[in-house]
Amino acid sequence: NARQEFDQLLDQKDPGLHARLSFDPSDDISLPYINSGKRPQMAILREQGVNSQLEMAAAFDRAGFDAVDITMSDILSGRETLESIQGLVACGGFSYGDVLGAGGGWAKSILYNNQVRDVFSHFFEREDSFALGVCNGCQMMASLKEIIPGAENWPRFVNNQSEQFEARSSLVSIPENPSIFMSGMAGSTMPIAVAHGEGRAEFVANKNQQNVIVAMYFVDNYGVKTEKYPANPNGSAQGITGLTTEDGRFTVMMPHPERVFRTVANSWHPADWGEDSGWMRLFRNARVWLG
Repeated sequence: NARQEFDQLLDQKDPGLHARLSFDPSDDISLPYINSGKRPQMAILREQGVNSQLEMAAAFDRAGFDAVDITMSDILSGRETLESIQGLVACGGFSYGDVLGAGGGWAKSILYNNQVRDVFSHFFEREDSFALGVCNGCQMMASLKEIIPGAENWPRFVNNQSEQFEARSSLVSIPENPSIFMSGMAGSTMPIAVAHGEGRAEFVANKNQQNVIVAMYFVDNYGVKTEKYPANPNGSAQGITGLTTEDGRFTVMMPHPERVFRTVANSWHPADWGEDSGWMRLFRNARVWLG
């Protein structure tokens, strides 16, 4: 990794970070739905030790949702059944005090408890539901693939190749894909915040990697998908850092769009961006999908 980073420093023509969007970030596509006064419930799911839940709630609130704080203890106790919830997001951070494989542990608290497993299975099987997993929540949802329709080929997320926690502004591109969160964003490249120690996608078999639907991948400053450090902070093959299902209702990603949905929160951004960064579109897409 050190050699790859050093080699990049020697590139005199490196253009640096850039943004190239296939849409107008100031176009508030969720406005008609906000004006309708109808605010669907969006569960901001937390486990002990997660973070960024406030940014996540703020982003979905701005997009026209009623963000509801739901903890795993609410579900474990039976106080919450997700019946009235239309969307769910598993937040990032460090569940269980940053133990290795924390997202996997979070998933096991669901898979090995029949009552809780049923709650999540019923939620995922509904045709009007959708879910997003970010960072630790990405690792968690990928570990739930056996109960998420269409997720059977998803990888597990393991230690970064650098064997270090990586926090930086990384460049990602969005390919053509069916994710409800990525509608109208295909062909876009822009920076996003990353902060993870276990973000490397590890597939059970090559055929699984060939059969997943990629929703986002790391690119270098020339816009080419990459496995090289530090443009790819974790070393995932093909730069894979976001996945979705065939119907687009379930999406997981390692980077943190909720940390950069406002332009001012970006460490670098194009001078012509207004209040909303390009990532606000992701949250608005979810509101438009619900109608």
